[in-house]
Amino acid sequence: MDPRRTELTAADGVRLTGHWWRSADREPLGTVIVNPATGVLARYYHRYAAYLAANGFSVLTYDYRGIGLSRPESLERSTFTWRQWGEQDFDAALRHCLQKDQTGRVLVVGHSIGGFLPGYSPAVGRVSAMLSVGGQYGYWGDYLPARRLPLFLKWHVAMPAITLALGHFPGKRLGWLEDLPKGVAYGWGLQQGRAEQGLTREAAEVMRDRFATATGPILSVAMSDDEIATPKAIDRAMRYYRRAPVTKVLLAPQDLGFDGVGHFDLFHARHRDGFWHQTLAFLREGENPWNDRVYP
Repeated sequence: MDPRRTELTAADGVRLTGHWWRSADREPLGTVIVNPATGVLARYYHRYAAYLAANGFSVLTYDYRGIGLSRPESLERSTFTWRQWGEQDFDAALRHCLQKDQTGRVLVVGHSIGGFLPGYSPAVGRVSAMLSVGGQYGYWGDYLPARRLPLFLKWHVAMPAITLALGHFPGKRLGWLEDLPKGVAYGWGLQQGRAEQGLTREAAEVMRDRFATATGPILSVAMSDDEIATPKAIDRAMRYYRRAPVTKVLLAPQDLGFDGVGHFDLFHARHRDGFWHQTLAFLREGENPWNDRVYP
């Protein structure tokens, strides 16, 4: 399936690049926005987007500012942040989809930070439902205890130090995801467990109230072998969506027929007949396909 390249323009004028995926032989069941994880190119999700399109959805994939096809020539002077990815980039994707959608159902599939940042958008209240896969914002105190120290040293000591020295984080050169703008690297590496860290009291209140405008159902999926998006991390993130009905599911790799899955694997094509197929129940009918794996 060949997607159509599309350009998005955020409210602050930053231009983003994405792709539309549409099924030509059937009326769409809804419109899905796919939000990537931090430092992951949108193209990683293209096979999943094509799968959703083949199963009746219109799908938009896109790169956040500073990443992939939305990256400027140089990141050294870039100040892009996680918050802008939500307030500006996801917001641009959402408004674009709201204009194009003819079904009245605009859905979000968000991976890692992509499952958290929709709440930053002023228009998040118009999202019909969200599938959050490992959705959290990387607070080191929530990492899997057995892996907490090495992850802390990697993402919260080495990453900020390297970013300070170079003006951006050269993740691709190091084999640690993609390159990151310094604002994103610092936002992850230096934050202390509160998404509103660094905001004034008034701005923090605006942010929390914006998250509270989301009222569509959220299905939040965690993997038991995910060292980053632990249930504790996901609980911390989902509390911001205080008016949305959130269902939290904890899966083991064996539930999906694998020995290991972790934080990044679920959008690999090996999950087409398992996890991908199961997500259709939520995206089509709002049903949780893992009722026996719900946790409080």
